[in-house]
Amino acid sequence: MKTLQQRLSNASLSLLLLTALFSVQHTAQARTDHLIIQDGNNALSNEEARQQKEQWDATHRLRGKVNNYNEKVFDREDQAFDTRVGCEKSLNVNAYWEPNTLRCLDRRTGRPVAP
Repeated sequence: MKTLQQRLSNASLSLLLLTALFSVQHTAQARTDHLIIQDGNNALSNEEARQQKEQWDATHRLRGKVNNYNEKVFDREDQAFDTRVGCEKSLNVNAYWEPNTLRCLDRRTGRPVAP
């Protein structure tokens, strides 16, 4: 009888341990901090791509404006240099170069002179 009780207690103990093991496994929770991407396409990556394109377009327009401004400044300085050379080579003795306004002026009247 003791051996039967020992066998039953051993069986019930092992059954209890096995049940506890399976119950722990069923209470495990899934991790939700991972993003599942299907075919490499999802709403988050689409939004990031849209924002990057918008940023690129904005900086592209800004670079274009800066380049246009720099080109205008260069053209203005280039034209002023040519005008200065013409003013200094002018046969008109009253013509002088005004560096602040970048113009060739008449000494007597202060009006612009064509070199």
